[in-house]
Amino acid sequence: MSSTLTRPAAPAGPVRDAVAAGRRTRILALPEARWAAAALVLFLSALPLYLFGAPWWTWGPLYALTYVAGGWEPGWEGLKALRDKTLDVDLLMVVAALGAAAIGQVLDGALLIVIFATSGALEAFATARTADSVRGLLDLAPATATRLGDGGEETVPTEQLRVGDVILVRPGERVGADGRVLDGAGEVDQATITGEPLPVAKERGDEVFAGTLNGTGALRVTVERDPSDSVIARIVAMVEEASGTKAPTQLFIEKVEQRYSIGMVAATVALFTLPLAFGAALQPTLLRAMTFMIVASPCAVVLATMPPLLSAIANAGRHGVLIKSAVVMERLGQIDAVALDKTGTLTEGTPRVTDIRPLSAAGLTADALLTFAAAAEHPSEHPLARAVVDAARTRGLVLPSAAGFTSAPGTGVTATVEGRTVAVGSPARLLNGRADHAAAELAARLEEEGRTAALVVLDGTPVGVLGIADRLRADARDTVTRLTALTGSAPVLVTGDNPRAAARLGGDVGIDDVRAGLLPQDKVHAVKEMERAGRKVLVVGDGVNDAPALAAAHTGIAMGRAGSDLALETADAVVVRDELATIPTVVALSRRCRRLVVQNLVIAAVFITGLVLWDLIGTLPLPLGVAGHEGSTVIVGLNGLRLLRDAAWGRARSVE
Repeated sequence: MSSTLTRPAAPAGPVRDAVAAGRRTRILALPEARWAAAALVLFLSALPLYLFGAPWWTWGPLYALTYVAGGWEPGWEGLKALRDKTLDVDLLMVVAALGAAAIGQVLDGALLIVIFATSGALEAFATARTADSVRGLLDLAPATATRLGDGGEETVPTEQLRVGDVILVRPGERVGADGRVLDGAGEVDQATITGEPLPVAKERGDEVFAGTLNGTGALRVTVERDPSDSVIARIVAMVEEASGTKAPTQLFIEKVEQRYSIGMVAATVALFTLPLAFGAALQPTLLRAMTFMIVASPCAVVLATMPPLLSAIANAGRHGVLIKSAVVMERLGQIDAVALDKTGTLTEGTPRVTDIRPLSAAGLTADALLTFAAAAEHPSEHPLARAVVDAARTRGLVLPSAAGFTSAPGTGVTATVEGRTVAVGSPARLLNGRADHAAAELAARLEEEGRTAALVVLDGTPVGVLGIADRLRADARDTVTRLTALTGSAPVLVTGDNPRAAARLGGDVGIDDVRAGLLPQDKVHAVKEMERAGRKVLVVGDGVNDAPALAAAHTGIAMGRAGSDLALETADAVVVRDELATIPTVVALSRRCRRLVVQNLVIAAVFITGLVLWDLIGTLPLPLGVAGHEGSTVIVGLNGLRLLRDAAWGRARSVE
């Protein structure tokens, strides 16, 4: 059943406040789902009565209600389409089901109705959830902002902000509009926009984005973009636009559907009317025409494609990969290029201490250096501070208490530990520009290796440097190698992180094409550039900033454990357990599935063509026609179910 994704309007004012960020459409809230469920329950109630020979009046009304519950909506839509001089396969299936019932094949007709009603419900549900996720993105931006003026502070809806306004962003608040810092300093978590795993220090002249979270320090920000043109608003628009670019495939399907429907109806009518015009008897002519409609119906074709696709989907689901539709499973096997996000995809998305480097002149061991640093950082909520404290706990170190704790955004923390003053933070700030110091050289080496360097100063003297990085997933390099073998070219790394860290990680996993410092629209441009070169691109990401690229790509996969709601909803598939190695496996499984689909389509075509020719050239007995029609569905169904076995996943995993 066809459905249209309407572009959701951005709620405003009180209406927007009423939209909860986590609110999602429930499947039974959709009328299509309720009618499909009713048809299925009625069909399952009638089936045992029919098969065990109960009186017709026990199962007849149940089957009749099945036809009504599952068929009225596609039938009505099909009739409305006829007014526009179009004929779709949904109406054709309703007619075929009624035709089957007219010649006594009630079970076949009811089954056909249930299959198509269920398909329509699932499509409507997917459409509703996509619209929900796009609306939910708007909740990342705050509903109000504190505007500064001659009269002091005033709280205004963010929709009323204009270019040139000055807003105040306090610690813990989200930035209300895209702009530039006019005054103040703070550390802003902008992972939702750029994907960077760590908060970024912001001071006068730095750019900030709507929806990002100010962690420490108050900021005065000059608004530089209208709220409707902010980065986050453009993300919403790009997701909608990119989702719409998949429509040409749907248009092609509709054209095929038109031709098949018109041809089948014309052939059935001709098969009925022409013999009557030459004096043939009514009953055998009607029987031949109805037999033709049954054997020519695409049930075998539908089952030729769905069992292998659904079996592959179920198998992937058991191994932690959620494939959202049969279409996605088919498209996965077509990809010939891959674009990978960095933070949360190739890496774990959580900063960890990777290096503990005491200076030789300090006379401290690595454990002593880490103990002082962790004790000073313990009161802080900064992600880097948590990484340092976690490293000390992992080593089993006992942390002394800290007094006089202070934190300076962009610089670091200071505290008194065991009577000594400990400072931990930015080497450039704490060294006051002394680039020739041994600590500065050590920090520079760590940063060249893609680490974030944190200098430890004890009583005013630098004593060591800690290296902190987002740890590479254990299976990242193997995944890149397998994807390279499957597609014939190495993946592309697309990330909002800094070029030096991105290049370092790319070298670690075997990726040469590294594109760093990208905003969401830049990732979309990279994907479209690859597609203009004739590539079918698979994008793998996890954040809100990846959602437009996920939607624009031929196929998108989201990492599920820490993935944003929008990325999970926009993506075509989700790696639920965050096992990166399952991605090349599911691509290989999709390709095997496509081969089985082709096999089944050939089998179905042979059966349908043979039965139709028999009916047209000779005299095909109705029971034999039904047996051949149903037999073809059983054969292709069993063939497709082979992909349910765990052995199928194992074979896909071994493909390189």
